Amino acid sequence: MRNLKPPFGNLASTLASLVVCLAALFSPAVFASSGEAVGQLLDLTATGAGYLAVVIFVLAYLLVMGEEVLHLRKSKPVLVAAGLIWGIIGYIYVQHGMSELSETAFKHNLLEYAELLLFLLVAMTYINAMEERNLFDALRAWMVGKGFSQRTVFWLTGFMAFFISPIADNLTTALLMCAVVMKVGGDNKKFVALACINIVVAANAGGAFSPFGDITTLMVWQKGVVHFEQFIDLFIPSLVNFLVPAAIMSAFIVNQVQEADEEKVLMKRGAKRIVALFLLTIATAVCTHSLLGLPPVLGMMTGLGFLQFFGFYLRKSFPKAVIKAKEQAERDNNIKRLEQLGNVVPFDVFSRIARAEWDTLLFFYGVVLCVGGLGFMGYLSLVSEAMYTHWDVTYANIAVGVLSSIVDNIPVMFAVLTMNPDMGLGQWLLVTLTAGVGGSLLSIGSAAGVALMGQARGIYTFASHLKWTPVIALGYAASILVHLWLNSSLF
Repeated sequence: MRNLKPPFGNLASTLASLVVCLAALFSPAVFASSGEAVGQLLDLTATGAGYLAVVIFVLAYLLVMGEEVLHLRKSKPVLVAAGLIWGIIGYIYVQHGMSELSETAFKHNLLEYAELLLFLLVAMTYINAMEERNLFDALRAWMVGKGFSQRTVFWLTGFMAFFISPIADNLTTALLMCAVVMKVGGDNKKFVALACINIVVAANAGGAFSPFGDITTLMVWQKGVVHFEQFIDLFIPSLVNFLVPAAIMSAFIVNQVQEADEEKVLMKRGAKRIVALFLLTIATAVCTHSLLGLPPVLGMMTGLGFLQFFGFYLRKSFPKAVIKAKEQAERDNNIKRLEQLGNVVPFDVFSRIARAEWDTLLFFYGVVLCVGGLGFMGYLSLVSEAMYTHWDVTYANIAVGVLSSIVDNIPVMFAVLTMNPDMGLGQWLLVTLTAGVGGSLLSIGSAAGVALMGQARGIYTFASHLKWTPVIALGYAASILVHLWLNSSLF
């Protein structure tokens, strides 16, 4: 008679092995820190706990990169990774009786995320409100009516992203242009993906030559190493960074014109005023920082208040507005317009907030906290010090851009500014350029890229962007060479 294995025997064995592995990974021996205190902080870069944190971070990013294949939301792995990394940090600092330091560091990183979260939330709310008011449908109909081909739209949205981002910041600009592209592109996923890549590159490049275009340029300006008027020296290199990959990618777009749609798209009441409020919100955010020295998010949240007040007005005046519109449609004998007015509902700003891309917002939380944790352990300072001590400063600044395509450029630039290497104006402009445009190499390398992965989910992905990384790298290299040649007198 055959020996029968007990039911669930393999499962029990597997679970037992898993428990043993977890016990080994999270044992006190692994977490034991032999690092020395540097300025009251522990250097954990050469400890088992530090290595474990790096492994966790790498595994989380591998899962993010495989989002298209695994169909796993990108926020999930980084949320877990952030919890594990800070759990490791908290455990070690409790053992050393220094828990208040790790708590302060965590709250600092949480505050950075809160500012980014609220900034993004307001921008997404405005964009959703404009979409609900049929603004992008009307813009698409206008482009089709003008006979613009998809290649023309590709260049038009790219140039708009490049020239708007220095004023409105690259993230907000990318979200706005992506909404237009998705309306124009429709079911043409190849065109939408290429246009999104172009928008990310253009928005990041445009943000590099303005203190308000990107958070990293804002940090450099605040530090005082580059003055306001000196950023304009990066205009030509930034333009080259955008034009080189755009010229190559546009050749792969079928230059077709969409069939004209005879239906006229009417924007809902208040659409243009919401655009005006959005511009006022951006201006408020800029003035809040430049004139009052306060975080730009204060201006953005104030702008959300503007939208809420306007939404209140739209709701209160809704019945009279509908009656008036119906009377006009009856006079014009517009049956279709009457049908549309029968389905109209009042504007609700909170429904627009609910439609924000929460997977993207939570992904930002995971990234900021993961990178902040690794930085607190000492890894960012270690990498920065190694580059600027043992490498030529030009190569180090170029490497900063490549590094920012993998790790968020904000902590990378923060580490460089903290080190404050002895560099001339030309080198500071170089690292400002590379940190700003280097994030375009990968979709996860910039806030604009991450936000667009959420807005055009399933179309613009990590893999679709990665296919064009060599082309984007050509633009990256060309912009550096142009800067070294054109601004040679600054070195």
